[in-house]
Amino acid sequence: MAAEDIGERLRDARLRQGLSLRGLAKSLGVSPSLISQVETGKTQPSVSTLYAIVSQLGISLDELLGVVPVASPAAAQSSPVQRAADNPVLEMENGVRWERLAVGEGTAEVLLVTYEPGASSSVEGRLMRHAGVEYACILEGELTLQLDFDTYVLGPGDSLHFDSVRPHLYSNRGTTPARGIWFVVGRREQNRSLPDAPDAPAFDAGAPLTSAVDVLRAMDGLSG
Repeated sequence: MAAEDIGERLRDARLRQGLSLRGLAKSLGVSPSLISQVETGKTQPSVSTLYAIVSQLGISLDELLGVVPVASPAAAQSSPVQRAADNPVLEMENGVRWERLAVGEGTAEVLLVTYEPGASSSVEGRLMRHAGVEYACILEGELTLQLDFDTYVLGPGDSLHFDSVRPHLYSNRGTTPARGIWFVVGRREQNRSLPDAPDAPAFDAGAPLTSAVDVLRAMDGLSG
């Protein structure tokens, strides 16, 4: 999906709520220029920046991608099979790719996630935290997970599970793409009551939009 399409949907959601650029920026602890760059498509958001904005606006991943909800009459008549070529895609600025997989109505977001060599959920190397419980299984490549003060290197067949409020960071330190299936459950339900993670770094108002961490903090309402 083009950055312009993402920006337009985020802008529409902000306007529906009667929020100004400055008001949204203040609630996220960022500058209005960062929000403007995303909304106008001048900058492709990172994972963390996108998460932050979407969570604050309370819109789902399906809404962001323009996907018809499963509960609607149109979706009910659609095929139970979703072809790979039809996967809605979000390309992040720092080498992370999300593909939304077939999923029914509920609280889980299901994604095929790819980290290119050198890609990270935060280009600044900062840990992120967000509402929900995270499950993943690595299909190929090697992905490094930093969780609290521990570091784990995951390869094909390895899986993970943790409460996403715990500070964490993903990075691909290898030379080949790392790919896996992610399930994040209950993000929307926990979004408004997200507790503070001990010693979690605060959102940096001066951070560039290339930060994947900062988006994740605002995208806590991704679940459809």
